Amino acid sequence: MIPISSVRISEEAERLAVEVIRSGMLAQGPMVARLEREFAEFVGVSHAVAVNNGTTALIAAVQALDLQPGDEVITSPFTFVATLNAILEAGAVARFADIREDDFCVDPDALEAAVGERTKVLMPVHLYGQTADMDRIAPLAQRHGLALIEDTAQAHGATINGRAAGSFGIGTFSFYGTKNITTGEGGMITTNDDTIADRLRLLRNQGMRQRYQYEMAGNNYRLTDLQAALAIPQLTVYEELVKRRKENAARLTAALRDVPGVRVPTELPGRSHVWHQYTVLITDESARDRDEVIRLLGERGIGCGIYYPKVVYDYDCYANNPNVVADPAPVAERVAARCISLPVHQHLTDSEVDQVAEAVRAAVTA
Repeated sequence: MIPISSVRISEEAERLAVEVIRSGMLAQGPMVARLEREFAEFVGVSHAVAVNNGTTALIAAVQALDLQPGDEVITSPFTFVATLNAILEAGAVARFADIREDDFCVDPDALEAAVGERTKVLMPVHLYGQTADMDRIAPLAQRHGLALIEDTAQAHGATINGRAAGSFGIGTFSFYGTKNITTGEGGMITTNDDTIADRLRLLRNQGMRQRYQYEMAGNNYRLTDLQAALAIPQLTVYEELVKRRKENAARLTAALRDVPGVRVPTELPGRSHVWHQYTVLITDESARDRDEVIRLLGERGIGCGIYYPKVVYDYDCYANNPNVVADPAPVAERVAARCISLPVHQHLTDSEVDQVAEAVRAAVTA
């Protein structure tokens, strides 16, 4: 089986993890502080605040803005459910703007059309490793006086015109087990705003400035030094990791670009895609529907995934939630019905990439 993702921990990460274990300092400590410094430099921001997972990063980012009941956050309907759950957990109302097929990210025109009197936050999702159109979204937020939270869970190091995802507003990152940078579980929040950074550090530590000096109602969102130890060496080799993912993506695209029934993803002008996922769309020209294509890929030992099978609010658990406003999203619904993500990770050999492409070609042709 060629897996859709593969996690391998380096010897340097093992060494640092053992160093932490032997130190006796397992909770948030010097290793977390080191990761925060290096990650802030990686993104090009003043502050990076480590937390225990990517969902927490989103929740804390919304909480730091101190929204009031009824305040709205507009985001993409084509995303992992954590994006929506975080908005609800923070007590806000979730609204949605449709996406574009060329980058799978929120459409700036739809985003602007959705802005209303109660809108307080825009939350674009940088999906699959490519940024949303921040050159339009960031000025849109500024023009309307709105906060900007970037869901950057899948776009570590992605850029648009040289500026990194997570540096336009409040950036929220995930270090989940399958992410390009992973600690198993973990997250990071980035910002250039000193006040927001201070609130985030209080929020993650029970609202304490110093021991038993409580300044706000907080929570335990802390990352451990053991997890930080796993991430630090990955930052050092990240450029090399992404280079290999880019090579694999280019090889897949060259093999699949002219195959009827398959629409390949693109790296748009001015953007640097880090290829967290390589996601194709199965079009009407395919001899088989999406589910049959997936079945045939499985028979040939090709791991794949559907990210995501429905728009995020199209589940029964949200149907009667007054804080979920299911705005129409026909493009997102169409993409959700056709998308398949293929292996693109850095551990693939050229031969394995070719096997993936050939299996897709065989599955969509008669």
